[in-house]
Amino acid sequence: MAFKKKDKFAVQLGSIALNLQEAAVYFAEYKLVATSDLKIFSNTMKDYETKGDAFVHDIIQDLNKAFITPIEREDILALTMSMDDVLDGLEHTASMFEMYGVVNADSYMLEFVEAIRLSAIEIVTAVDLMANKKLLQMREHAIKIKDYESKCDVTLRNSIKNLFAVEKDPIRIIQYKDIYEELEEIADHCQKVANTFESIIMKNA
Repeated sequence: MAFKKKDKFAVQLGSIALNLQEAAVYFAEYKLVATSDLKIFSNTMKDYETKGDAFVHDIIQDLNKAFITPIEREDILALTMSMDDVLDGLEHTASMFEMYGVVNADSYMLEFVEAIRLSAIEIVTAVDLMANKKLLQMREHAIKIKDYESKCDVTLRNSIKNLFAVEKDPIRIIQYKDIYEELEEIADHCQKVANTFESIIMKNA
């Protein structure tokens, strides 16, 4: 059994996914030029995260009230929380940029962020397919998300190797390593979303 068209939970999951995508696109495209930009960047990402928290609160409340759900309530909750983890990670990373005063994102950071942006687009597509009961078609998007996560694993290794090779300032090493690892963790959260998609496919297709 899958979502009916315009099912309440399908609409709510779609709202969470779209807010995540908007946040990921903003994160990827926002141009940091001066330290004054960092506060705007951080505050805007906080707004996205706050909006996401409201969506999560609503869906959990509705799950508690619902007698019957279109797919297992555990899967709806897992998908909700894994998408929220991605958004929380983005918000946290934006606050790290502000806290550390990092204005110039390097090529490795840009690689991470692009993979996360593309993953968010795949998440929206998969959630929409699920809402329209096209469960088997979700699999290709889950696979793409996992591929992006694998690329982030490689980026993490390369970024830290390069950091220790070229950076002499120990404080900067700590700051950049923190950001690299946080970005890779966001990719891990994206993979958890993909794993949830695959679980839903297996149980319902």
